[in-house]
Amino acid sequence: MHHRRRVLPAVLALLALLLAACGASGSENPVTSSGVLRVGTEGVYPPFSYHDPATGQLTGYDVDVARAVGEKLGVTVEFVETPWDSMFAALEANRFDVVANQVSITPERQQKYDLSEPYSIGEGVIVTRADDDSITSLADLRGRIAAQSITSNWAQVARDAGAQIEAVEGLTQAMALLSQGRVDVVVNDSLSIYAYLAETNDTAVKIAGTTEEKSEQGLAARKNSGLLGDLDTAIEELKADGTLAEISQKYLKVNVSGGPDAPQVQPRSALRLVLDNLWPLARAAILTTIPLTLISFALGLVIALAVALARLSSNLVLTNVARFYISLIRGTPLLVQLFIVFYALPEFGVKIDPFPAAVIAFSLNVGGYAAEIIRSAIQSIPKGQWEAAETIGLDYVGALRRIILPQASRVAVPPLSNTLISLVKDTSLASIILVTELFRQAQIIAAPTFEFFALYGTAAVYYWVICLVLSFGQAKFERRLERYVAK
Repeated sequence: MHHRRRVLPAVLALLALLLAACGASGSENPVTSSGVLRVGTEGVYPPFSYHDPATGQLTGYDVDVARAVGEKLGVTVEFVETPWDSMFAALEANRFDVVANQVSITPERQQKYDLSEPYSIGEGVIVTRADDDSITSLADLRGRIAAQSITSNWAQVARDAGAQIEAVEGLTQAMALLSQGRVDVVVNDSLSIYAYLAETNDTAVKIAGTTEEKSEQGLAARKNSGLLGDLDTAIEELKADGTLAEISQKYLKVNVSGGPDAPQVQPRSALRLVLDNLWPLARAAILTTIPLTLISFALGLVIALAVALARLSSNLVLTNVARFYISLIRGTPLLVQLFIVFYALPEFGVKIDPFPAAVIAFSLNVGGYAAEIIRSAIQSIPKGQWEAAETIGLDYVGALRRIILPQASRVAVPPLSNTLISLVKDTSLASIILVTELFRQAQIIAAPTFEFFALYGTAAVYYWVICLVLSFGQAKFERRLERYVAK
């Protein structure tokens, strides 16, 4: 009997330990339990992460590596295209699980993130204009202007060498600035530079020297994510079975050798490229840019009316709250507001999808600016109009709806139309929070082709046409409101 009493607790304890172990192992890798690996990547960084000009599909060395890792883990891979400068903010906000975008393995990053075994290795190179022989080493960078992605480790290498950093979104923009003579130098990974030279045949730039830094690129996850062991195992298996070599041969053979025998793809002319992409750009405008503008503006007007009435209220609390809101919105950049809504709120447990997050940020912004327009328009109506409304038995709400607002609308329409037109152009900032609107689509198309002027110019024409249509609508609306003007 006593023996049973001793054995039973021991068995229960053992079962508890086994259950705990099973639970721990099941929770070590959240990707395995969900069956989906969410991968953050740029989508505008050839040959590592870009859209195939022929098919429009996301492809590239890093993309294929991520897919191969997903196969090893037995999970589905979903890609979340994100600008590089906000990549790690999105990772911290749990917008995706890992970053596959040539993330260099550095001690600083290893302290803050889980970095996998390297899946590509290169060295640092110094790129200058072809006719510039004054730079051959890092020692020559002091006082020079270097175009670098601000969060890249190569930016720190250039900064430590005494260069002045000109921040860019990625390598393609950096090389464009260098070719145009707007900066003096670009420091980057040899693989990326060889890829650029092979794809563009750009004779305006050259590799002028190398750095002592060797670069190893791996997948990055949040610290203590539980993914590191499985990621390392998958990459080691891909190395052992030759998959990584096969992917490298597909995308980076040209870049590693830098030889003239690299396979060349006949590029499309700028005109052909624009004609082929008129519909994709129009679709982005129709399905994203225009709806984002109209929804945000409509919600913003509702907010603006409420804030304007609060501003005009005799209640000091309402008035001061309205003043603070207007001051806050007008005193902070729209880009910061977008970052706060999309990247900062998840730290407090509030996670909003890209499009709704953009709508919220733009609506709040419109509300702050339009509130003062509506307030001044209401105050421009003579007080006699209020008195006349009272004499015919209208209350405050009735006077606003039937007498004051129809007349104030005529005054407010021109400045509100300017706000709407500005909003159309401001929607291009939504690309920073993963919304694929018109400008982001132009970036995606331009990245692998380097035809920035043609694609950005086409996008500008689309924006211009949208604004022309809105201006035409404004003129018609103003004529309809003429009947409300007191004579």
